[in-house]
Formats: sequence, C-alpha cells, structure tokens
Amino acid sequence: MGFAHLNLVRKIVGIIGNFIALCLFLSPTPTFVGIVKKKSVEAYSPIPYLATLINCMVWVLYGLPKVHPDSTLVLTINGTGIAIEIVFLAIFFIYCGHKKQRLAIAAVLAGETALVAILAVLVFTLQHTTDQRTMSVGIVCCVFNVMMYASPLSVMKMVIKTKSVEFMPFWLSFAAFLNAGVWTIYALMPFDPFIAIPNGIGCVFGLGQLILYGAYYKSTKKIMAERQEQPGYIDLSTAVARTESEKLENFNKQIIGV
Repeated sequence: MGFAHLNLVRKIVGIIGNFIALCLFLSPTPTFVGIVKKKSVEAYSPIPYLATLINCMVWVLYGLPKVHPDSTLVLTINGTGIAIEIVFLAIFFIYCGHKKQRLAIAAVLAGETALVAILAVLVFTLQHTTDQRTMSVGIVCCVFNVMMYASPLSVMKMVIKTKSVEFMPFWLSFAAFLNAGVWTIYALMPFDPFIAIPNGIGCVFGLGQLILYGAYYKSTKKIMAERQEQPGYIDLSTAVARTESEKLENFNKQIIGV
C-alpha cells in the first residue's frame, strides 16, 4: 500500500475515531439527565470525568501543529471533549450533596489546569523542535490516557463486591472499548507509540468492563427486584447517601470531641 493510500486510510480511521470518541464523551448524558431530574449525584463518582478532562487537555496540547504536526483529528475531538466534560462536571458540582466534595472537585480542576499550563510553558520555552515536544508531551499523554481508561477500576471493584452493575453505565464502557480499539488502529498508520500504547491498554480495560457487565447483568436485575419487594425499601443511592452522611457526622463528632 502506497503512502498516499495509507494516509487516506489513516484519515478515514481518524474520522471514525472522532465519531466514536464523541459518542464516548456523550455516553454519560443519560446519567446526567437523571442527576438533573433527581437533583442528586447519588453514588456516581466525578473521578472518570475529571480523568477524561485532563486527558483531553494534554491531547489538545499534543495535537497542536508546533508540538505534533498533522494531528488535526486529535486536536478537534479532544477540544470537543474538553467542552463536554466541563458541562458534565458543572452539573456534578451543582448537584453533589456535600460542600467538601465541591471543594475537592474545584481543587482538582485548578490543579489540572495549572499542570497543563506549566507543561505548555516548559515545552514551548525549553524545547525547540517538534520531535522534542512530541516526546515530552506524548509521555504525559500516555500517562493520563491510561488513567482515563483505568478510572472506572473503583467502580469495577464495587461491581465485583456487590455483584451489581447498577452504577457502571453500559454505554460508557462499550464506547470506551470501541474508542480505544479504533485509535489503536489509527496509531499503527504510521506507528505512533504515544497513541498506540495507552489505547491498547484501554482496550483491555474496556473489555474487562464489558465482561463484568455480562457476568453481573442478570444478578443486578435480581438484586434490584428483591430490594424493591422488601418492606421499608430504600434504593441503593439513598442508602449510600445516608451512609456517607453518617460517616461525615461521625467525623465531625471526632473533630469537636463530642
């Protein structure tokens, strides 16, 4: 296959990757619609969205022409991802129940922004070739991309412990798996290790989530049905919220010595 044909195929795969990545970024939309309706984040965690945001930010830096030329498709989709994740985190910030959690989200956001700004300043002032900048930013991108794909591990642990996938959205897991697979293919034409390595790892994490979903889907339905039939039924989100509230109250008592 000639270079022109390979480049064309790469662009087509990149466009497909943009579409799938957009689906990945938008896949939590039903979750956030539910949060707005219930005016509560329930037991959902902001960690996956914070991880996705920093991941998109460093990839936007990587896709800049002065860092890694001919990466327009990387730049466009991750710029879109930043906008989407900011909206999701804003909703999470508004409807999370505890001031402490809001402060934690704000602190992480400030830290992520400062980190990317410092990285950009260092790269553009201390390094003077695209190869040098690609190497430095690419290594950082690898780290945060793996973190994004690994961020649902805490949820996977809860799934195994509770034998319930109630709080592990299927479409988010499915889109993550497809996204990682397509970008792995994209990175092989020609080989780009900074895209190929983290997305290859992402394929493994995504597949693991799908296997868990298949393994515990039936037990989830059974657990939810049995829970609803019990007298004095309290849904899992309320129980979790109550538990967290009790933990916070006990912590406050210990602080003031009551």
